[in-house]
Amino acid sequence: MTEPSATASVEVAVDPATAFEIFTEEIDLWWVRGPINFFDAARATAMQIEPGVGGRILEVYAPPDDVLELGRITDWAPGVLFAYRSSVDDTEIRIDFEAYDGGTRVSVVQSLVPGGEKAFYFWPNVIHWLPAWVERRDHASRTPRELDRLAIALYYKDPAAAARWLHTVFGLDSWDKIPAEGTDPSWIELQVGTRAILLFKLTEKRTVQLDHSVWVYVDDLDVHFAHSQENGAKILSDIHQHGYRCYEAEDLEGHRWTFAQARPTMA
Repeated sequence: MTEPSATASVEVAVDPATAFEIFTEEIDLWWVRGPINFFDAARATAMQIEPGVGGRILEVYAPPDDVLELGRITDWAPGVLFAYRSSVDDTEIRIDFEAYDGGTRVSVVQSLVPGGEKAFYFWPNVIHWLPAWVERRDHASRTPRELDRLAIALYYKDPAAAARWLHTVFGLDSWDKIPAEGTDPSWIELQVGTRAILLFKLTEKRTVQLDHSVWVYVDDLDVHFAHSQENGAKILSDIHQHGYRCYEAEDLEGHRWTFAQARPTMA
């Protein structure tokens, strides 16, 4: 059964009007370009919010007129709130900006509409990227930060506990925040420089020997897939789309590799 709503909030050290402006006008700068942070990561080049009622929330592809509409704005009050009806699932999203302790509390509520069945509750994960950008925006580059083409996927029985341990013991940081005890995020991304470490839940489908894997981003996934097949790689999954476009294969000693389509913006 789909849960009826998901909520989250963060605090930022700017006034509500500035927080609203940063959230809406600079979304392409604070949105983390991680491996699984778009509906079509292979083609995404930017995120965009068109201001005002009737404006669109967009995932932008190349060329610029190629977009995925994520939603249409239904309420727009700069410095106070904006809301939109999702175009990709059956939810409504409201983001409030409230003066709080010298700054602003930004709260998001993503709710299933009456009679709705499909909900992608991604906002509770995403909103935590905002404070990190607010803290560094005065001295940061205005070019969106892109990740390297190599990522490591780690599989744990308790990914949230593993993230806390890796942060405390090894000093690994996060794009947004280290999950607190009692939380179970849908995905966790840690970072080493501009490289991503993806934490997933270990399931019965994976053995202890294959609980870690490498992700590599390539220019042309179809060509790479054909080359791997022709040269004897054991294909574990054909090319498929789930936010990112990828396939999985094993090497000669049974280690798992995930090859994903690089975005146009990836160096």
